[in-house]
Amino acid sequence: MADIVLGMGASHGPLLSTPPEQWDQRAEADRKNKSHWFRGKTYDYESLLKERAPGFAREVEIGVRRDRHAQCRAAMERLTQKFQQVAPDAVVIVGNDQREFFTEELTPSITVYRGKDIRNVQHQHEESSGLNIAEVGNAPEESATYPGAPEFADHILRALGVENFDPAQSSTTPQNAIRHGIPHAFGFLYHSILGDTPPPSVPIILNVHYPYNQPKTARCLELGRALQRAIRSFTGFKRVAMMASGGLTHFVVDEDLDQKVMKAMATGGFTAGRGRYASPPPNRATRSSPP
Repeated sequence: MADIVLGMGASHGPLLSTPPEQWDQRAEADRKNKSHWFRGKTYDYESLLKERAPGFAREVEIGVRRDRHAQCRAAMERLTQKFQQVAPDAVVIVGNDQREFFTEELTPSITVYRGKDIRNVQHQHEESSGLNIAEVGNAPEESATYPGAPEFADHILRALGVENFDPAQSSTTPQNAIRHGIPHAFGFLYHSILGDTPPPSVPIILNVHYPYNQPKTARCLELGRALQRAIRSFTGFKRVAMMASGGLTHFVVDEDLDQKVMKAMATGGFTAGRGRYASPPPNRATRSSPP
């Protein structure tokens, strides 16, 4: 039986791989966006500025940018060091697809990648919007291929089926994939955190963006628990890590909500009833957040 010896998560936002002097490239995309989502409503850029006045003028000063960027890069290095220190036999990575792997022809809700090879390539966008400059954080210039774990993936597929999940499976990159490799949510971890030398891995790809089959919060909680049981019942590896690639509030940051979610993650204070988080009941033992 396998032990889960490490759990870690990281954002894969483009500013992590963009020099702070060039963050304004992403600001241009924000100004053009007519559908900024914030606390149950959508806003264009000007309306959002009024809603959130007086704003964050100090936060975009170049000195603050450089300091925040340095802090983030140092945190990424700590993740790399921790993974190397633990040295797991395999890793299961949960992340999302942004029309890189799947297209409108087929958009599965939950996909287990079971290929023996995992290809990672840079993708240059037609309209950069500050994304092209960040590709250096997602994949090496000459691309890379990492070892998959087909037997482990097949075990996860069978175990999830027993638990009333119906995941899709993929053994190769779809022929019509825009990126021609794994989505950048995974590529960022493989390249920027694991240094292109990961152990055998199983990517779990979620559709978190595109209507109408996004897995709901409660379902994702159930999936996480089912994945835990599936991993622990596998006999092919002894020591397995789990990694999550994503973020909390996107585009429009809601720090209050982010802090509540991180507190729930740190204390185990999630309930699956309606996809909401809750404080742990009195006298409940709490868990520390992953190192």
